[in-house]
Amino acid sequence: MDKEQLKAKLKELREVMKTNDDDIDSDQDLGVTQPPLTKEKISDKIIPLTKEFDQVVINNDFLSLVNTRTSKRKYTDESLKLEELAFLLWASQGVKKVIGTGRKATIRTVPSAGARHPFETYLFVNRVNGLEQGLYHYLPLEHALEFLGTIENQIQKVDAAYCGQAFFANAPVAFVWTVVPYRTEWRYTTNAQKYALLDAGHLCQNLYLASEAIGCGTCGIGAYEQPLADALLGLDSTPSAEEDNEFVVYAASVGRVEKKES
Repeated sequence: MDKEQLKAKLKELREVMKTNDDDIDSDQDLGVTQPPLTKEKISDKIIPLTKEFDQVVINNDFLSLVNTRTSKRKYTDESLKLEELAFLLWASQGVKKVIGTGRKATIRTVPSAGARHPFETYLFVNRVNGLEQGLYHYLPLEHALEFLGTIENQIQKVDAAYCGQAFFANAPVAFVWTVVPYRTEWRYTTNAQKYALLDAGHLCQNLYLASEAIGCGTCGIGAYEQPLADALLGLDSTPSAEEDNEFVVYAASVGRVEKKES
């Protein structure tokens, strides 16, 4: 790609960051049935999660959390407690209530344009008490995990998919967020792509603060090989405008960090 081609490509991509004022009737305007709020579970192995967090939250001081929040890539070998993982999932994508009758929406612990919440949360678990190593999917409506199975040579494959970032592949747990664009497109058509990317920042920032609250650290990840990352979740990276299209859009590692001497 020469310089002029690069400039043309950058110009095209920058348009995604702008609000599009095209007068387009959305599927919502046309009365099309809304897409499901979340993906349906596919596993018979469901792990219920607690919402009792008093024993795992060690820092409730908001100013302290904001001041100490940084991206942390060095983790101890200590496993996370299942209750701690439950808190992180709840803080980043937990459903507080479902509203509406014919057209429903979820009110969650993070904001989302039009309460569309187009994300799914997957986990590569290495060291979490009570969970075997493997791939999991968060069920926000039930506040539960479903076990999707083991991945042979998981750490090596995750490392390859995420550009050799060993701290991510070896972390006690690695969060991966996929986006189902149509959930937002159903209402916002050509503005949905911008809104969804903004929403991704909301959920990861909550993960940062929640990790600090339990004495852990996290690091957001935007660098990955799209086909490899999607394939690990059983997804297809082929460009698509289908309503069920889903692909990886963001990730973050989480682990215990060394306590600083006072």
